[in-house]
Amino acid sequence: MVGSTNILPRLLTTSVRRALSTMPVVVVTGARQTGKSTLVRYLLDERTYLTLDDLEILDRAEREPDALVSQHHPVTLDEVQRSPNLLVAIKRAVDEHRAPGRFVLTGSADLLLMKQVSESLAGRAVHFTLGPMTRRERLGLGTCGPWSTMFQSRPEEWRDVLAAEEAPRDDWLELARIGGFPTPGVELVDAEARSLWFAGYVRTYLDRDLRELSVVQSLVDFRRLMAAVCLRLGNVVNMTEIGRDVGTPQTTVRRHLDLLEVSYQLVRVPAYAVNRTKRLIKSPKLYWSDVALAMHLSGETEPRGAHLENLVLADLLAWRGALAAPPQVLYWRTTTGEEVDFVVEWGGRVFPIEIKSTRRPRLADAKSLALFRREYGERAGPALLVHTGDELSWLAEGILACPLWKVI
Repeated sequence: MVGSTNILPRLLTTSVRRALSTMPVVVVTGARQTGKSTLVRYLLDERTYLTLDDLEILDRAEREPDALVSQHHPVTLDEVQRSPNLLVAIKRAVDEHRAPGRFVLTGSADLLLMKQVSESLAGRAVHFTLGPMTRRERLGLGTCGPWSTMFQSRPEEWRDVLAAEEAPRDDWLELARIGGFPTPGVELVDAEARSLWFAGYVRTYLDRDLRELSVVQSLVDFRRLMAAVCLRLGNVVNMTEIGRDVGTPQTTVRRHLDLLEVSYQLVRVPAYAVNRTKRLIKSPKLYWSDVALAMHLSGETEPRGAHLENLVLADLLAWRGALAAPPQVLYWRTTTGEEVDFVVEWGGRVFPIEIKSTRRPRLADAKSLALFRREYGERAGPALLVHTGDELSWLAEGILACPLWKVI
């Protein structure tokens, strides 16, 4: 992924190219080292590439922003969050000549949450998020799991759809340890090298990305909070509990969680409810953008069930991010504690997904799926029980047991 001679295709490339054919500005954001620069520099052809990591380019962006954006067409501006004032010049250029595909902007923070961006690019830009690589991207297939095909197929076709998937088997434990960042996921072959890479990644994130976003009084406390969250993957957020464990006030915990989300480290999965207002009231579940990074932060060496859930979630989020009309990815929990790991809401239907770290799925593993389907009746589509074995079969009416490697 470092050079231009052996670039693995990314799922997002087609969506970005399609957007460039209609919109003047395309924004690609995501965590550091997910491959944004590789995507916009090598997978999008015939564009001038400028990065604001280059101090000379950054100086020109600060002193002569209008000259910089008018000199090149079309142009890709990498790490644009380093010079927010440049966005005003882009706005002027677009308003003077609204041609499709003029600008591609990338950033390691959520640029659309920055005031200058929301004001400058409103109605002029389309936004994409590039996450860590999916398993199938790392295999060179440039895709995610067959979620679109499944959810657009008739229920009785699901088994045949998944049986036709030819992606090779993988050990999920190794998938969790490797993660999806291009360097440790593709280039580094041993655990020690990956551990060193993750340590450097965390230092860079704390010393650079975080400081660009906000003032954090204690990086040590922030690092401790990151570890506490990663130990709670898949749990409903409890800021009081986290604050008590890391010795930080609840207001600070809330602010730090927001910073982690804005910088694409933390993933919050909202609760499912038919009433959308209630979704905003219920507490979300917490996951991490990359499973291997989460394990490094928490100090865990053996993946557990929550890491398996996180692997499936990462693939779902990559799929969602490439769609023009993206689905909602949520979770479901009753007052009595019954829970479905993920609920995908798309096209007026909801599809429950349960993940189990078992090689031999049983009907008892599908109890919550059956309850969900009874609760929501015709609104509920087929249910999927993802497991770590090889069995692909209907456990019960509307509940399909499927191997992990068939869906990610």
